[in-house]
Amino acid sequence: MKLTVRDTPPRAVWALEQAGLHPLLARLYAARGIVQSAELDDSLAQLPAPEQMRGCTDAARLLADAMQGGLRICIVADYDCDGASACALGLRGLRLLGQALGWNRADYLVPDRVQDGYGLTPSIAARVHASGADVLVTVDNGIASVEGVAHARALGLQVLITDHHLPAVIDSAVVLPQDCVIVNPNQPGCPFPSKALAGVGVMFYVLLALRAELRARGLFTAAQQPRLDPLLPLVALGTVADVVRLDALNRRLVAQGLKRIRNGQMPAGLAALFAVASRRPELASSFDLGFALGPRINAAGRLSDMRLGIECLCCDEPERARELAQTLDSINRERKSLEGEMREQALQLAEALCLERAHSGTPPALCLYDGAFHEGVIGIVAARLKDKLHRPTFVFAPSQAADKAGELKGSGRSIAGFHLRDALDLLAKRRPGVLLRFGGHAAAAGCTIAADQLPTFAAAFEQIGAEWLDAATLQQRLETDGALEPQYRRLDLCDTLQQQVWGQGFAPPLFCEELEVLSQRLLGQKHLALKLRHGGEAVDGIWFGRTETLPARARLAYRLDADEWQGRRRLRFLIEAAEC
Repeated sequence: MKLTVRDTPPRAVWALEQAGLHPLLARLYAARGIVQSAELDDSLAQLPAPEQMRGCTDAARLLADAMQGGLRICIVADYDCDGASACALGLRGLRLLGQALGWNRADYLVPDRVQDGYGLTPSIAARVHASGADVLVTVDNGIASVEGVAHARALGLQVLITDHHLPAVIDSAVVLPQDCVIVNPNQPGCPFPSKALAGVGVMFYVLLALRAELRARGLFTAAQQPRLDPLLPLVALGTVADVVRLDALNRRLVAQGLKRIRNGQMPAGLAALFAVASRRPELASSFDLGFALGPRINAAGRLSDMRLGIECLCCDEPERARELAQTLDSINRERKSLEGEMREQALQLAEALCLERAHSGTPPALCLYDGAFHEGVIGIVAARLKDKLHRPTFVFAPSQAADKAGELKGSGRSIAGFHLRDALDLLAKRRPGVLLRFGGHAAAAGCTIAADQLPTFAAAFEQIGAEWLDAATLQQRLETDGALEPQYRRLDLCDTLQQQVWGQGFAPPLFCEELEVLSQRLLGQKHLALKLRHGGEAVDGIWFGRTETLPARARLAYRLDADEWQGRRRLRFLIEAAEC
């Protein structure tokens, strides 16, 4: 591990301090590219207009016509937290806006991860049609569903695609679904300034456009129109949980959602999730959304039925919300147990592979499989191994679909400098027929192969890794904010930092410096409890998951953390890494 320090432009720091920011926040923001305080304005007035997003106005007209015509709308969701949040947002928003027309004919359908696979397939289109729907709306999927959209249109369904993923590319040409309305900031020709919106953010923009369209049709005035800002907690949840880049727009959406959560303005289902996760809504942070609530929603899609997650987010009855949240919490506990077992098994497989190749060390790209792996958890396990070993990693499991016997489902996660989807595309060209299906993007991808093709896939994947990755890329680096001034080691500043919006592409503060280790001991044989000297004073530290002891002095990367025990709060350092 190599600890590096972000560049911090002095002029930007000075400008932010002059605008009234605390010196520590000014330094942290400047290191993340903020050069003036106006960029930190998170008011809704700063949102780009919906008409800037290609297809948004057409989508609004389609939905307004459907409402005025008394048509039924069916939302086809994805089975992750972004898809569930976008579906709940869409249902709530359509029903809210439909009240002016006396319209309430919105329903939803979630594909089964095992039986249906990803996206709008012809079979899903047929099920939507059989349900009696007239309009099919996708959330967080559909941009690559060329066959599914064609089948839906052949059945007479109107189709609206709302998505944020990249469209399909065939023979170097972008291929889009035809004869439908598409709203996606990443479609060709879309001038929308933010390309990082999650699926839930795209759906929120469609609702903004729909409200404007209904207002233009005289259904309500600007003073009487339904408020959509109560939906922002769902936007914040899906945005953070999907780990999209927190650009200026996403930070505004998340900040606005968190403000409402802290004020208690959220659906009963969301409040119930905070309760089962033992998190305090009045202190809600992006960490809570990404690491406490998001995993509980995602667990339903991985191991059970994502309808549980959507029903929880749509629920306004507190008792029913508690029941749903408790069920999701139970499923998440099962997921964590299963993930832990699979992770340990996968690490053993990786260690055995490294031992076989002791002369050449860890392979540049890893491919792991066990017949007992569960396909709903392989993506998480791949991510954990990628983080631990700093290698592009694919984990495979047997397909659970009854009609897919003999197939393996693979999920991959990658490191900077290795575009996973491009690697699969090259593998498909070099080894025709090995990949039955594949898709994804730079950091994450998935594929399906025949079981007997696993050795071929593993060898080809490793070969691409050897060609694309050099020693510098394979050196694990962790970007930090340098040393923390001793006068800023305070609980109030810790709380201030935790209230800011941090996440993907806008990393939470991580400090690093050489510290003296005064004492260390194991807690429960799982965690390293430390007493460190910082700025001449002793401070507590904790390194979760670390069992190896540290030398008397070590260069450590740490976060500020407020630990609460028996009603007393104290500051401690949460250790993330040591340079070695």
